[in-house]
Amino acid sequence: MATAPSATTSTSPAVYDWNPESASFPEQFAWGAATAAYQIEGGWDADGKGLNVWDTFTHQGGDRVFKNHTGDVACGSYTLWEEDLKCIKQLGLTHYRFSLSWSRLLPDGTTGFINQKGVDYYDKVIDGLLANRVTPVVTLYHFDLPQHLEDQGGWRSGAIVETFDAYAQFCFRTFGDRVKLWLTINEPYVVAALGYEKGIMAPGVTEPGTGAYLAAHNMIKAHAAAWHSYDKLFREKQGGLVSIALNSDWAEPSDPNSPADQEAAKRHMAFCLDWFAAPIFLDGDYPAIMKSKISAVCKRQNCPSSRLPEFTSEERMMIKSTADFFSINYYTTRKIKHQDNTSCQPSFFSDQEAVQVMDPSWPVASGSSWLAVVPWGLRKLLKYIKDTYNHPVIYITENGFSQSDPAPLGDTQRWEYFRLTLQEILKEQRSPTPGPRPIQDQAMDTDLLPP
Repeated sequence: MATAPSATTSTSPAVYDWNPESASFPEQFAWGAATAAYQIEGGWDADGKGLNVWDTFTHQGGDRVFKNHTGDVACGSYTLWEEDLKCIKQLGLTHYRFSLSWSRLLPDGTTGFINQKGVDYYDKVIDGLLANRVTPVVTLYHFDLPQHLEDQGGWRSGAIVETFDAYAQFCFRTFGDRVKLWLTINEPYVVAALGYEKGIMAPGVTEPGTGAYLAAHNMIKAHAAAWHSYDKLFREKQGGLVSIALNSDWAEPSDPNSPADQEAAKRHMAFCLDWFAAPIFLDGDYPAIMKSKISAVCKRQNCPSSRLPEFTSEERMMIKSTADFFSINYYTTRKIKHQDNTSCQPSFFSDQEAVQVMDPSWPVASGSSWLAVVPWGLRKLLKYIKDTYNHPVIYITENGFSQSDPAPLGDTQRWEYFRLTLQEILKEQRSPTPGPRPIQDQAMDTDLLPP
């Protein structure tokens, strides 16, 4: 699939001489669906599985989870996998993305004890997919950190880099003879910002201005360590590819004629996508715009140094170029407005000096008040990735539309959302330059949590 013509700063999609009736996807286009272990498996304490941070978070009750729901049962995929496989076959998917429950395989998060029943379960999943000519795309970590590791500091602890690498090596060794597409960490932005800054997602830590940066720092190093382990120990024999699943909105300046809003939109992209993509795909370091902004805010707040950790020169060399393709999760677009940070209180969100605004003309998914339906934002995001990160192969590993519960059986809104989104992806083929080959993960994606 080829990429789109240059995006503009307009807040509406550009006009193209393009006929959807005659357009088609190339044969190599991959059609997939995505799930996550905690969201679908259930069996939270079955067959020797250990506790993870989402088990703990939801069991604490209160108003932190909608209607006090838990993932104890969820979709019951741990016992109903064969039924899920029937759905996958019925959809005619070429790829299926799912995550391994770290604590189902390694109950305390370490390789000191291996839960064979967990291994057997994922062997069954992988073998079932391959028997039906469906390519497994495996995520090592999708939000559900073993509770034992969180008790030792979780992603805020430097020790987790080595622990994650050992877990990754175990998975490569155990499943890598059949799995050829790996994702190390899903949406590190969400883990860092919502898990260790705001605390509204597991593990529920609130450390404003420091927690997100520290967690992200260690996730980047953990990803890079796992990539190098695969590259050195497994790639030659197994022949697979390894990346990290990043998420990003597309950012439009609230006032396209305002230089301040234009710069704020750039900062939004830097603090969201580029925070992780720049070190991993470019030079091993954080975006310059992010470093300078945080440093300036810290000086105003009389901090002894920047709250953004620094990579050593050795770490930068270790981190750069540690992804074999670009994996992106996209849901929505935001208008971004500049806002001065005059607060004396440290905050990851205030550091950006940018606020998000929803355009009232954009339709909103009935199941998520934050999910403005902006399909053309995905095309602009793909264009940005292509231009910024040297034309990588791109997999769209999450994209979807949420509806209220119960959803109408007609489901026409979801159908229209997918139609418009796929049209925007098709437009990318007009560019003569090499471009992305996405997995369009829509039909079974349940990852629709507040940003």
